[in-house]
Amino acid sequence: MTETLIHARGLSRTYPAPRKDFARPERTTALDDVDLSVLAGSAVGIIGESGSGKSTLVRLLLGLDTPSAGTVEVTGRPVVAGGSARSLHWLRRTTGMVFQDPYASLDPRMDVGRTVGEPLWALGVDGDRRARVRDVLVQVGLDADMASRFPHEFSGGQRQRIALARAIVHRPRILVGDEPLSALDVTVRAQILRLLARLRAEEDLTLVLVSHDIGVVQSVCDQVVVMKDGKVVEQGPTEKVLLQPQAAYTRQLLASIPTLPR
Repeated sequence: MTETLIHARGLSRTYPAPRKDFARPERTTALDDVDLSVLAGSAVGIIGESGSGKSTLVRLLLGLDTPSAGTVEVTGRPVVAGGSARSLHWLRRTTGMVFQDPYASLDPRMDVGRTVGEPLWALGVDGDRRARVRDVLVQVGLDADMASRFPHEFSGGQRQRIALARAIVHRPRILVGDEPLSALDVTVRAQILRLLARLRAEEDLTLVLVSHDIGVVQSVCDQVVVMKDGKVVEQGPTEKVLLQPQAAYTRQLLASIPTLPR
């Protein structure tokens, strides 16, 4: 039986809404009673319009925020946010994260070697850490001697490769990407997509990919979750959901994909 790496049940997240005069404080629902299971070795795409709850869901899965209701388990262990950083070291060892803007996610004052190797030192990973940094830079298509350079010296595509190297340097089981391709041009996006597919195979990674680009999800993911207004409206095998959508919102999303006139 395939292992369930991520198991979320009844996840909800509400936030205080801006108070209007002296009215009773209201709350905004960002996530509403979401269930999600991610099997080892799978690639799950989470799609939906802006404000649908995709990033909120990812933050809860990674213990970066605390749910208002519901539970999250990763590799069978409960994720309890809000404690000490050390209490979640096991989760940080298990997961790697790639964000939308590679430049914003890299410290401009740190050279690439320190940036990529930071998880090894922070998580107390044993072994030759500098050698591991050099190896992982080569693995993502960069030269090992680039470790002494700084983020501003690289192109957008190269910076995203650096971010990927940092995300996998400690050999996590789960790689999470929150819109990791949206800041890249089309040619570079295709290169990073191929790199993601190769890394997934080489490192035996389980992938959770948040994207508004249905084409990206279709090319990388074998499962898809469709979200709207904080709820999951449809989920299942990518081919089935995208070719035979059951939810009206999924059909609306697919119909909104721009096409060139013939």
